[in-house]
Amino acid sequence: MDRKKELKQQYKETAVDAGIYQIKNNKNNKILIGSTKNFKTLNGIKFMLENGGYTTNKELQKEWKQFGKDAFTFEILEKLKKSDDPYFNEKEALVQLEEKWLDELHPYGERGYHVK
Repeated sequence: MDRKKELKQQYKETAVDAGIYQIKNNKNNKILIGSTKNFKTLNGIKFMLENGGYTTNKELQKEWKQFGKDAFTFEILEKLKKSDDPYFNEKEALVQLEEKWLDELHPYGERGYHVK
């Protein structure tokens, strides 16, 4: 029982990484850029895509069904650097970081799943 408590405590103390990720369709090179407060949620996105329940981007869901999961890769583009500044706002920082990557990669039209 002590081992179970120890593992629970270890899990609670594990740092949660936030940042920007990319889902890439390797068949047509289209990409989706997203942000998350916890990279562990990417498993949930994969699960939703595999089960046809990803409603955030219908085109991505359609192509996932068409090409299959092996046609896609998930990549972490940048981890958010946390700040000890009491005025640091993680949500705002993630939005700014995502905008930076959208400006850099231009995932619109034939290049991606975003709409301008």
